Amino acid sequence: MRNDAQSLLAAAKELPPEQLPVFLGELETIRCVAMARLTQPAQISGPDELLDVEGAAARLGMGKDYIYTHSAKLPFTRRMGRKLMFSSRAIDEYIKAGGLTARQHPITLVSAVTTRPKGKR
Repeated sequence: MRNDAQSLLAAAKELPPEQLPVFLGELETIRCVAMARLTQPAQISGPDELLDVEGAAARLGMGKDYIYTHSAKLPFTRRMGRKLMFSSRAIDEYIKAGGLTARQHPITLVSAVTTRPKGKR
């Protein structure tokens, strides 16, 4: 046990009973602060990596054409002159916030095979 925890234990054993409620309140404050720190999301450190369209498409599981077509609406798009780049950190936040991935996005492919009505050939 750490020295400061040992001193708190000693205080709990030696304090008069009428001072214990205040002592317990102080301990609860310490516990709440420690729990709040444990439940905070980890801070992301380091620089953000910029991805090209291939990297962003791979990260999201989408096609490059979809990324290009919808780049103006995607919150992780970064323009660098005429070039489109995509923030890796913002893509991660987008996914965590419930952004669409390829599995969730409706399929927009047109079938090359056409079907004929039954009975007509």
